[in-house]
Amino acid sequence: MTTAPARAARPDPRPGGRAALLITRLTSRITDRLLGTALAVAACDPPAAVHAPLPVRVLVLGAAAAAWWAAPMVDARPVLTSMRRRAFAVRHRTTVLPAAAITVAAATGPALWLIVCIAALLLAYLLVTDAWTAGLTAPPGRPRATPALTAAAATAVVLLAAQAPVAGSPWARLPASLAVAATAACLVLALRTRRVPPG
Repeated sequence: MTTAPARAARPDPRPGGRAALLITRLTSRITDRLLGTALAVAACDPPAAVHAPLPVRVLVLGAAAAAWWAAPMVDARPVLTSMRRRAFAVRHRTTVLPAAAITVAAATGPALWLIVCIAALLLAYLLVTDAWTAGLTAPPGRPRATPALTAAAATAVVLLAAQAPVAGSPWARLPASLAVAATAACLVLALRTRRVPPG
């Protein structure tokens, strides 16, 4: 009579228990998954993909499935466990996913309205999955509105700069070099802010 509770408390080793665990993992953090999947699908230019050949549509479905798996926030301390590519990609999948989406969107060349949608989805996804501001390991007392406003302003500036009609002009290298310098400066400031403890 006393051993029944102990047996009930043990994890179920049968395949049904593993399937339930897998389903739980694939349905956790539904907001992250929906935003990440929508970002990946939007980057694939859905209006063009609908009329594309079958292999292209299969690739879009594969991208959506991969995004559903990779989208949830990795809410853990930044500890380096392995330098293998697979382990590194799994650890930083919330960075790999938006970077891949931006690369695919740049390659497909979607319409302006879809570019705005991709930018909005990217902004929402990054804000929801940023462990530094929204995770359990975020420093206490850090304001949540400041990163959101900064990211929104940066997104608007990038969109405006991307639509500027300077690509075919002799001035094209100047805004490109300024954009690269601004990106490098923002990256240095972000890394410096994360390494310096508050106060």
